[in-house]
Amino acid sequence: MAGSVISDPVDKTSFYTDPSKSAVLKVFFLAWPALILQFLHLVINLWDRFIAGRYLLADSSSHLSIQTAQTTGQYFSWLISSYSVLVTVGSTALVARFVGAGDFKSASKVVHQSLILAFAFGVLASLLAIFFIPFILPLIGLEGMAANEAYGFLFNSFVLFPFQMVEAAGIACLVGAGNTLTGLMVLTFVTMLNIPLSYIFATGVLGFANLGFSGIAFGTSLSHFAGSGLVLILLLRGNSSLVWHFLEKIDFEIVTRLLRISLPAGVDSLSIGIGQFIFLAIINNLGEAAGGAHGIALGWEALGYLSGAAFGTAAIALVGLNLGAGLPNEASKCAWTAYFLGAVFMSIMGMIFFFFSEPMFLVFCPDPSQAEIVRIGAPVLRLIAFAMPFLASCIIMTSALRGAGDTRVPVIFTWIGFFLLRIPAALLFARNPSEDIFMPELAFGLLGAWLAMFIDLFARGVLLIYRFATGKWKLVKV
Repeated sequence: MAGSVISDPVDKTSFYTDPSKSAVLKVFFLAWPALILQFLHLVINLWDRFIAGRYLLADSSSHLSIQTAQTTGQYFSWLISSYSVLVTVGSTALVARFVGAGDFKSASKVVHQSLILAFAFGVLASLLAIFFIPFILPLIGLEGMAANEAYGFLFNSFVLFPFQMVEAAGIACLVGAGNTLTGLMVLTFVTMLNIPLSYIFATGVLGFANLGFSGIAFGTSLSHFAGSGLVLILLLRGNSSLVWHFLEKIDFEIVTRLLRISLPAGVDSLSIGIGQFIFLAIINNLGEAAGGAHGIALGWEALGYLSGAAFGTAAIALVGLNLGAGLPNEASKCAWTAYFLGAVFMSIMGMIFFFFSEPMFLVFCPDPSQAEIVRIGAPVLRLIAFAMPFLASCIIMTSALRGAGDTRVPVIFTWIGFFLLRIPAALLFARNPSEDIFMPELAFGLLGAWLAMFIDLFARGVLLIYRFATGKWKLVKV
């Protein structure tokens, strides 16, 4: 929220739903805190990888194992984000509808139900993950030291996961009320804790337990645990017209409405997560160097992805608020503005990828023994630079549709993009030419995998733009 510009909840809502106000300003006020927040997510991810690359190296082979394990951990982080959608999308959309209509009492009721769902889903995911991860790792090509490192990392990622879900749900409710500044404040606090805690538990300095690679995840989990406490305190005190009444009973009508929006969105995100793991298994078959290069490239590609997510946050809030106020045309105008601004920003990031790909890899691979990772990794960053406008559509247009409660049709687009395009194309192109006798002219190694990713993003981006342009989302009931 642009708290310094619009402090009163009613005035704030009227600004975001006033057709006479600039759509660019509306997007900007919501997007800039979300943009910084998303980059704080990136700081955490890059810091964790930096610790692993700079301080946990015993030899080149352990380095490859840790890099491969961390890439797997990165995919599980995406799965965590996908899973949290089971609560966050419905929370943002429903709160936005109520706040846009001026019904702050009902909006506050949504908060309590959202937090309950978040904790329950978090406990379920934590138990399932801790039990099944040892069986999943061999299926995606991890064995030996890499598998052991990955399990330790993931165990510590999930042990406090219910609290991370609560943190995400609380922030999602605030976004629905047009407040992205509080989420920025919370994650700034989380980041300030995460940087020293991950280093302390990974290296054992100051007399703390030396947990090695898994200590990175433990520090991150502790940071999110503290962040969830901060979110709950803010909601108890009342924030952006929302007050958490923690003694309220479960309201099954609101829970049903939340799940009606979030479940299809969750299926969409989890489908992406499953597709990503199949994609990762294909890449892991290319060898540990390819797995490490893939992870580093993803870390940098997140510069584009996370900036798009910031504009997506603005889109989901503005669409929900304006539909709640009975202004579908203003909702459409704000969503298109968010997309075009996001696409421009992400394209600038793409230019950085294209021209500085090799130095970006050398940040994490300064040792000559890691030259192979740089050699096969830099070209994939140059390739994905051209996908930024389509990736912007995948993120921002999906968010705009979710703000309207239109969460079912995008699932079909995801299935088309991942399972009919990306995975088959990766099986065809992501092969080592020196080891493959079947059509070696089409075997491009890691670059082939990212070519398959490009094909998927292009197709889904175009389909989502078409879906939003039809305007059918304006008729969805939440």
